[in-house]
Amino acid sequence: MPTRRSIIVLACFVLLSAIVLTVHQIERHSPGSIEHLLPPKLIHTTQYGQEAENVTSHCGKGIEWLDKLDVPYPISYAQRDIVVRPSAGAKRMSLTKVKGPLFPQEKDILVTQESHLALRDCQQPLVLEVPDTPLEPVDASRMHFGIATTLDRLKDSTPTIARWLTHTRAKLFVVIVAPEKPPAATSKQIAEWEKEMRERGMDVTLMSPIKKYQSYTENYFSLAKIMYTHRTKEASWFVLMDDDTFYPSMRALLAMLDKYDPDQQYWIGAVSDQWWSVARFGMMAFGGAGIFLSRGLAAVIDEVYEDCTKTIHKAAGGDERVMRCVTMNTETKLTNEPALHQMDVFGDLSGIYESGRFPLSLHHWKGGEYQVDKMSLASDICGDCVLQRWQFGDDTVLTNGFSIARYPNGKKANGLNFFKAEETWNAHTVEASVNPGTMHSLEPVRPRLELDKDKIQYRLLESAVVDGGIRQAYIHRAKEGEGSTVLVLYWKRETDGVESADSPPPG
Repeated sequence: MPTRRSIIVLACFVLLSAIVLTVHQIERHSPGSIEHLLPPKLIHTTQYGQEAENVTSHCGKGIEWLDKLDVPYPISYAQRDIVVRPSAGAKRMSLTKVKGPLFPQEKDILVTQESHLALRDCQQPLVLEVPDTPLEPVDASRMHFGIATTLDRLKDSTPTIARWLTHTRAKLFVVIVAPEKPPAATSKQIAEWEKEMRERGMDVTLMSPIKKYQSYTENYFSLAKIMYTHRTKEASWFVLMDDDTFYPSMRALLAMLDKYDPDQQYWIGAVSDQWWSVARFGMMAFGGAGIFLSRGLAAVIDEVYEDCTKTIHKAAGGDERVMRCVTMNTETKLTNEPALHQMDVFGDLSGIYESGRFPLSLHHWKGGEYQVDKMSLASDICGDCVLQRWQFGDDTVLTNGFSIARYPNGKKANGLNFFKAEETWNAHTVEASVNPGTMHSLEPVRPRLELDKDKIQYRLLESAVVDGGIRQAYIHRAKEGEGSTVLVLYWKRETDGVESADSPPPG
């Protein structure tokens, strides 16, 4: 017959078992499991046999910041730290393969608006090697840039201009033109914004048009005269551009120009990405990609400037006016640099951004869909890594700053060649031309995939500087009646002498 003591022991065992089972069920089904309520810890894992210490996971932070991004709850949420390791031997490739998944546990956390848990990172931080690119601004004092735009458009573009111009010693000249609808900016307003930009570390000069009642085309062309007249002794290159032209890397841009002797006559740029525009306007440097005039050629344009303004009347744009002035007065022909992009194609441009190609310029980013300033923020941590691609396993590709793409059937099952750009965009066609639209600029290509069936795309939602690192949030917006998914990557540069947590070795 059971004793009183044995009954008590049995009851305690049953109670303990029930508690353990309840905790297990909570961990499996709760929107925020007990594991994620625990405080952050020091990571003690290994990287190639060396122990990693003193690296604190960022994922113990709260997620209240999501409230500001207009993401409806509930959401599925996953997060991982990425530790950037600069390496002298690393090269930026079109695609770098990493063994293992980006999110190893493949388990998102269901988050409600009321939960706002302090989520501990349940994934080991991932180490990615990148080229050892200096992070400090490069000396670009040999560059002069010119823009013709309204003051309001300049204000809108300033945060993006600041990403590539600040503290580089390059000069920017801006002709402030009158907007289509009055009122025009006052001299006081122009001076105040020039001061604002200078205080942000940009060597900028704002001015009124050199002649009254000039058209936009004439004001654009006048930039060549203005920049050369106000040139410094270091000035070697004079660049005409649009207010929505973006340079992902000033260092890479200078490296491209270093191939050419600025004392020779060079007219460098890129034709339009779509053949229709080339057929219509000619083999010219399209302004949105940037028009680069060498010191030698700029001197010639300066001499013939007045003649060009008098004789060229029917140019459709400022870039066409530059072309006519150059071809009418010199034997200089366009030097085409295909990494400069006019971005004249339309529709979904994901295939260009996700192609793995390192662009020297991007254009037509305004409108909110392509946040190039946020896209480029990771370069503060990993250098020239903007739009760099990493493939995890067979089904996930990270395009840094733009998207995370998952392929449900796997890359191999889909027969995908990631070295070909997915043709997501649209372009005008030219009748009787063998070029279907972008053969000259964006080939090789592969057919577009059906979203949410063959490809699940998480687009960049937000990028911000947080605790000395860069937090990126990528989102797959749900269809009606379903919850969205947010994937967060927190980028941190590896500290000299401190090892980080282990990551899958490159494959």
